[in-house]
Amino acid sequence: MHPHASALVSRIVSRAVAEMTDRYHNLTAAAVLLVAAIAAVISYQHVVALAIRYGQPALAAYLLPVSIDGLVAVSSLVMLRSARLGVASPGLARTGLILAIIATLACNVGYGVAHGWPGALLSGWPAVAFVVAAEVAITMTRREPSRKPVAEPGAGPARATSKPAARSASKPAGRGIEAAAEAARKAVLEGQPVPSARSIARVHHIGRDRASEVRREVLAASNGHAAEA
Repeated sequence: MHPHASALVSRIVSRAVAEMTDRYHNLTAAAVLLVAAIAAVISYQHVVALAIRYGQPALAAYLLPVSIDGLVAVSSLVMLRSARLGVASPGLARTGLILAIIATLACNVGYGVAHGWPGALLSGWPAVAFVVAAEVAITMTRREPSRKPVAEPGAGPARATSKPAARSASKPAGRGIEAAAEAARKAVLEGQPVPSARSIARVHHIGRDRASEVRREVLAASNGHAAEA
């Protein structure tokens, strides 16, 4: 097969696979949200009925399941955000999620326990379904590690070789008296003027007095003249 034709076929197949993956992801997310919504509605009715049965005012009975299942949702959203950012989930969010799971499971089971263990199991199932759906949603939206961009042919080696050159060109001067003396002697050998004591002290991070001594010694060794500090 011609190379261009092979590349075209590969590109078409890759695009088709990506579209199928996106469709699968969207269908899965829709199914998870549907299960979570159904479980939340049933759990809400169970908790409201249980609260009214045990003497809670009407307003409290209608708001109580919101505080319980709402805490599950809030804690899950906080953990979801942490997962997307790639950081550890807050301990308070994990604690709140555990407490909310226990509370919603206890309330749903308590609603159906009057009808025996079959009623308790049936009533407790919406709480389990809601929590599992929330965790599945978190897992689906967890951020994947970013992929490194693929360098084009011939671009990688050039970039790799240019960085060491830039680093070597910007290599800082050595510190200390020995480095200062070596730099001053090199300047003399190259026919350049010896830097001033202030410049030597600043570049090589030594005291002004030491820099003056280094400058005098180098000048005395090369020309036999004393240099002014």
